[in-house]
Amino acid sequence: MYSSSPAAAPLVRDPLHAPVAHLVRGGVTEGIHYGSVVVLDADGRAGFQLGDIEAAFYPRSALKPVQAVAMVRAGLPLDGDLLSLAAASHSGEERHLAGARRILELAGLAEDDLRNVPDLPFDPVVRDTWVREGRRPSRLAQNCSGKHAAMLYTCELNGWSPDDYLDPAHPLQQAVAETVEDLTGQRIAQVTVDGCGAPLFAVSLHGLARALARLTTAAPGTPEARVADAMREHAEMASGSGRDVAALMRAVPGLLAKDGFEGVQVAALPDGRTVAVKIADGANRARIPVAAAALVRAGVDAELLTEFAGEQLLGGGVPVGRVRPVRALEALTEPACA
Repeated sequence: MYSSSPAAAPLVRDPLHAPVAHLVRGGVTEGIHYGSVVVLDADGRAGFQLGDIEAAFYPRSALKPVQAVAMVRAGLPLDGDLLSLAAASHSGEERHLAGARRILELAGLAEDDLRNVPDLPFDPVVRDTWVREGRRPSRLAQNCSGKHAAMLYTCELNGWSPDDYLDPAHPLQQAVAETVEDLTGQRIAQVTVDGCGAPLFAVSLHGLARALARLTTAAPGTPEARVADAMREHAEMASGSGRDVAALMRAVPGLLAKDGFEGVQVAALPDGRTVAVKIADGANRARIPVAAAALVRAGVDAELLTEFAGEQLLGGGVPVGRVRPVRALEALTEPACA
C-alpha cells in the first residue's frame, strides 16, 4: 500500500481548484468556494478526487499529528492528554495552558524558553475573558504552545540545543522533515515558516491524506498509533471544548481529525479511509461541511454527520439558505432557503 522510499516532491504551481461548496441564499447561488478534496479507500487508493490533489500546498496545523509522531520516534515519552496537546491547535483554555506548563516542567524548562509567538487564546469566549481580566498575550496562550513545549522536551531528551530548535537545520526539524516524507510518501517540495514560527513543509493534499491514514492503521504501541489514540481519546486537548473538530471526532467512532488554518481539514477512520480538504480562499465556513460530505462518500453514516452539514444563512433572523457542498460531494442536506 505504501512505498518504502518517498516519491518525488509535488510540483509548486498554481493549484487547479474546483468548486467544492455553494453559498445558496433564497434559491440562488450567491457565492462559490473553490478547493480540492481527496477521499482514500481502505486500500490507500484515491477513490474520489475533486480539484487538484497533487499540487504542493502547506497543510498548516493539519500536519501537527505528523510532527508529534516525529517527536515520539525521537523518544518523547508523552501519552494521553499531554501527547494530544503536543499535536494540538488548542483554544487557550486553562487546561491547555496547564498542560503546556507540565510538559515544560518535565523538560526542566519554563515559558520563556518557548520560541512561538505570544498571542491571545484562540477561542473567542476565552479570549474575551482574558482581555477583560487585563491579561496580555503570552506564548502559553498561543494555540501551538503544546507542540513547542513538546519540541523543547524532545530536544532536552536528545541533548539537542533548545535555543535554535526552530531552525530547519536543527536535528529536531530534520527528524520532523524525515517523518513528513516517510508518512506522506513524497519528498517535501518547499520549506517556509508557519504562523507560530516553526518550519512548515509543503506536500500535496494526497500526501497529507496518506500520512493520516498511516497513523490510524498503524500497529498498537507504535509512535503513529500512540499519537492517533491520544488525539481521539482527548479530542478537547487537541482542539478545544467548543471546536468543530473535537465534535467531529466525538460524532464518528474511531475518527481522527485535524484542522489547519487556511481551510485545511483531514480526517481518517481506523481502517484507513481518509478525507483531506483544502478550501482555496481559506474560508472556515466551507471546511467542515465539505469534509463531512467527503466522509459520507467514504462510507460514514450520514446520520452521524447532520450537525456538520453547513451553517445556515440568515435573512432578518430567519434561515434563508446555507453553505452546502457541491452535488459531486453528495451534500448532506437540501438548502433551507425560500
